[in-house]
Amino acid sequence: MKTEKISELTTNRLSVYLRCLNELKAAGIKTVSSQELAEQFNLNSAQIRKDLGYFGEFGVRGVGYFIDDLREHLTKILGLDRPHHVGIVGAGRLGTALANYNGLERSNFTVVALFDNDQKKIGHRVGASDIPVHDVGKIARVVRDKAIDVAVIAVPARAAQRVLNQITAAGVKAVLNFAPAPLTARLGVKVKTVDLTTSLESLSYFLARPRTGHVTSIRRNASRTEQARADDKHQL
Repeated sequence: MKTEKISELTTNRLSVYLRCLNELKAAGIKTVSSQELAEQFNLNSAQIRKDLGYFGEFGVRGVGYFIDDLREHLTKILGLDRPHHVGIVGAGRLGTALANYNGLERSNFTVVALFDNDQKKIGHRVGASDIPVHDVGKIARVVRDKAIDVAVIAVPARAAQRVLNQITAAGVKAVLNFAPAPLTARLGVKVKTVDLTTSLESLSYFLARPRTGHVTSIRRNASRTEQARADDKHQL
């Protein structure tokens, strides 16, 4: 494995590769080349080889990648070979929806606790797994008792920094933030923010722009007009 720093974009793509390999395994396929992987899942074969090259040599010339072996390697690289316990701060609509999402367990993540400051919610249980809602003031004890190593922030923006401070003080070093607020984390803590509003506004920008083909057509027509004017002047 290379010692240079691996970018977050690279690790994001590794997760995509693992998902694709899981689909191939489910279909009974044993081997796949980077080109076949790229064509089937709309990826870039050169990028696949480059990303995997950061972590070793996994392919066999003339064969490609053995799917079971590569899945095992990627699972270990992403730290998914051991269970992760997740705590969600905010037992509102978003927090409870995330707690009820059953896709997490396929990646070895289990939601073990929710936290809130609403006395009407504290003590209740959420979802088919009966996940308990704890008093947010007891984060430190629950994090220790439940061995929580990943936290999710699903509270209003005004409370997000305070919640982050509580979470990290309790020893959690990996945080997924859904609050639309810039957060400052202590050294050694990774915070990843999912801002739905920003993503939707980016899509709005795309919709508001003229289509590329239309713009190209306008430019082409303008060039033809300029050429015609130049020809007219030359003839004069």
